[in-house]
Amino acid sequence: MAGRSGRVVVGVSGSLGSLAALRRAVTEARSRGRSLVAVLVWTPPGGEVGYRQAPCPALARAWADAAKGRLRTAFSETFGGYPPDVPVEPLVVRCDSVGRALCEIAGRPEDLLVVGAGKRGPLARLHHGHVARHVLGHARCPVLAVPWTSPFEADERALRRLHRIGSPGVV
Repeated sequence: MAGRSGRVVVGVSGSLGSLAALRRAVTEARSRGRSLVAVLVWTPPGGEVGYRQAPCPALARAWADAAKGRLRTAFSETFGGYPPDVPVEPLVVRCDSVGRALCEIAGRPEDLLVVGAGKRGPLARLHHGHVARHVLGHARCPVLAVPWTSPFEADERALRRLHRIGSPGVV
């Protein structure tokens, strides 16, 4: 089944956008007959610079174990576990740049890199960085950026519009 060349590599953080990317990546792996490499990139609290100032291997192991747990949880929340019909390689990587790590892992031209494009307001960009933008500019393989929107977003916009115009009947 996974005999074709190339893999589907997906970045997973546990966010709703990354879960949408994970669903799409499994669909792509299944339809292309490829294996799936699910990648969760983590950094020590305070970043690598802070860790180098006060290293603690026991804490680093605990953080890596927590990252493995988050990756398992992403599959559990999305599929109820690892999909039985797609070969999955869960990969937890310590790196200070999610985009760079994903580009290095999906380094073959025949790979497909799937990332969540998510909702991108100014606050989201400030807090989460530009992973999708980075991989779109630096990947050596095709990239699929999966947008995510809330199923309630259209209702929320309609309520805001009604509130702005002072529509009667809106409490």
